[in-house]
Amino acid sequence: MVKRLRLNDKTVREQIPETGRDYQVFDTEVRGFSIRILRSGSRSFSLDYRYAGAQRRMAIGRWPEWTVTAARERARELRRLVDEGGDPLGARDDLREAPRFSDMIDRYLAEHVPHLAKTNASDQHSMLTKLIAPHWGKKLVTEITPHDVAKLLNIIAKGRARPSKERPNNRARKLQGPKPTPIRANRVGEVLRKMFTLAISWGWRTDNPASGFKKRIENERERFLSQEEIGRLAEVLEAANDQRAAGIIRLCMLTGSRVGEVRQARFEQFNLELGSWSKPAASTKQRKIHRIPISAEVAAIVRQRQLLVPKGNPWLFPGDVPGQPVKEIRRFWINVQKDAKLPDVRIHDLRHTFASLLVSGGASLEMIGKLLGHSQMQTTQRYAHLMDSPLRAGVDAVASMFRPRPKIVHDADKKSA
Repeated sequence: MVKRLRLNDKTVREQIPETGRDYQVFDTEVRGFSIRILRSGSRSFSLDYRYAGAQRRMAIGRWPEWTVTAARERARELRRLVDEGGDPLGARDDLREAPRFSDMIDRYLAEHVPHLAKTNASDQHSMLTKLIAPHWGKKLVTEITPHDVAKLLNIIAKGRARPSKERPNNRARKLQGPKPTPIRANRVGEVLRKMFTLAISWGWRTDNPASGFKKRIENERERFLSQEEIGRLAEVLEAANDQRAAGIIRLCMLTGSRVGEVRQARFEQFNLELGSWSKPAASTKQRKIHRIPISAEVAAIVRQRQLLVPKGNPWLFPGDVPGQPVKEIRRFWINVQKDAKLPDVRIHDLRHTFASLLVSGGASLEMIGKLLGHSQMQTTQRYAHLMDSPLRAGVDAVASMFRPRPKIVHDADKKSA
């Protein structure tokens, strides 16, 4: 005989386990809602219902972790779903199989990231595993909302506390305050937008919660070398013992190329007769062939390397590992910074300096963008303010030509005489 009571914490507590069997006590308020008394003495709530002609039982939770009031409210929700023709147990199984954000990361890394440039791929792998996965890894892909995106990007934009570079007497490093990282937050937002666009094509979502993320104002680092600093750098490179690494720095300065593009340069990419360098898609950030003109100084460096590099070696700057280019020149650059008194200058700042010199020489932003290999004009716009000086000089030149010339007025008395 089915036992029925109005379930509450008291009636649940009073139920006595029976030897050799489990039994249920059904609630009188919600149809199918019951407490199951196990022979071990444990108690758990469930909902019994019928779906497609079959009897089904949906577990709700254990007592006393779940109170009777909370379990009854959950049972009411499930009963409403059943009355509407749904199957709570089937829906739960579907939910368990639904893709989570960790699955989305795995698929994105497997299918999309391999087609990116090596540096870009490494950067995206890092931000996905270190910045996003700890927050969203266990979330369902369909659960993530625009609010979740905004909240995550706010956390990233605030930055994190970092150990101080200075060591106090007790050798314990103190934490500095968090340094805002708006550029990083914008890059993460762009990656998320791409990921959810792919998720739509995979059938994992019907919308993109990152499509309208708010971009932060990027205070781009602007460090350009002065003529005096360029001179000091040239002197240090000339006197360096490692002329292989010095050559890489020279090419970065003379072409505005990224250090990775220079490290991976091959002799076959240079046409010294036409004065050009064709960078293969595999080494460029945009994954497109990038052809640029080179100066006589760059051609001279290439010819010099042809004399120094063993015949048959394709690399302009071969590394210590046979068949591979130079891997890194970080230690060399640290010494250059010290000797040239350029402690705050990065190798990438040579690229900015190259662009600034082009601007001062009258080059247009479109031309600079093509030389630097920018795929979007907005990237080149960061150099727009540098054009003020040459533009002002041009405006002054027009004004001087248009300015009325002084007239020679003859003395009236002399004219009458």
